[in-house]
Amino acid sequence: MRTAVVIGTGLVGTSAALALAGRGIQVHLVDHDPRSARTAAALGAGTDEAPEERVDLAIIAVPPAHVAPVLATALRDGIARGYLDVASVKGGPRRELEALGLDLTPYIGTHPMAGKERSGPLAATADLFEGRPWVLTPTRDTDTEVLNLALELVALCRAVPVVMDADAHDRAVALVSHTPQLISSMVAARLEEADETAVRLCGQGIRDVTRIAASDPRMWVEILSANPGPVADVLAGVAADLDETVRALRGLQSDDDARRREGTEGIEDVLRRGNAGRVRVPGKHGTAPTAYETVSVLISDRPGELAGIFADAGRAGVNVEDVRIEHATGQQAGLVQLMVEPSAAPALSAALRERGWSIRQ
Repeated sequence: MRTAVVIGTGLVGTSAALALAGRGIQVHLVDHDPRSARTAAALGAGTDEAPEERVDLAIIAVPPAHVAPVLATALRDGIARGYLDVASVKGGPRRELEALGLDLTPYIGTHPMAGKERSGPLAATADLFEGRPWVLTPTRDTDTEVLNLALELVALCRAVPVVMDADAHDRAVALVSHTPQLISSMVAARLEEADETAVRLCGQGIRDVTRIAASDPRMWVEILSANPGPVADVLAGVAADLDETVRALRGLQSDDDARRREGTEGIEDVLRRGNAGRVRVPGKHGTAPTAYETVSVLISDRPGELAGIFADAGRAGVNVEDVRIEHATGQQAGLVQLMVEPSAAPALSAALRERGWSIRQ
């Protein structure tokens, strides 16, 4: 691949363009809002000038509802040798294109499993896709050259290719992406009218659960409108669990011993099933999940504290696998939670204590 055109310069389109441009690909940027294309160009994602001849690959980076019409125009104009989209829903757009009677041999549907709460070109980064799954949904009609172009794009963006059926993909993202977004928003919505005293008690748990609730509602309406059935199916299961959990909690309120036992069993059941499901979430770099030991370090909120901890961990010869920060309410301090291999935790704790850090058990 030497040339590409990116149609749609939002977060995903601009990030792909930045990755390609950074690896020497000539990228042309197109958007229904010329200002967005100019912004992406100013960031180094390519040029907002139209290509003078057919490019190698056209990347359609528009919302799911617009994929079919935008792609149909690009196919009819013959702007590229190969075409792909990066929308988060695959089955619907494919069926819309088939209904138009177009030759879809030069097209493949794809979906990079990466994103942010923020949208638009200013949120884009060239490393957005690094190490992340990038789903490809070829059919029997997909031209081999187009599949190879898609694989080259994934490699240039340093993502991990995953081949799936389009409808299987839509059911999967309903479970692992679309439903979590709605549930996060529902939990965050409970805070809107909550008493200020209660909100001030928010800790890391509520921050974790509600992080993605900051996403753009308009963008998510477009995504969910393209995949409503599979999301509704997952939510129906969640609703059933909620009903059972409510009944169990009411049982715990009862004066009847049998009802309290049933309530306890119901709560234990949902928590155990949650444990079992959490274990299946892939770990670091998509590998099997690993149980890490947590070393908690008290730090003050001043420049250089985090750098100092990481430097001292490095001197101790310990690799920090993951890190979380829990800020103290009303204080300029917090806990840094360093996740390390269990065998390394005692040595790290001892080394950090020797260097003056306060370790919390």
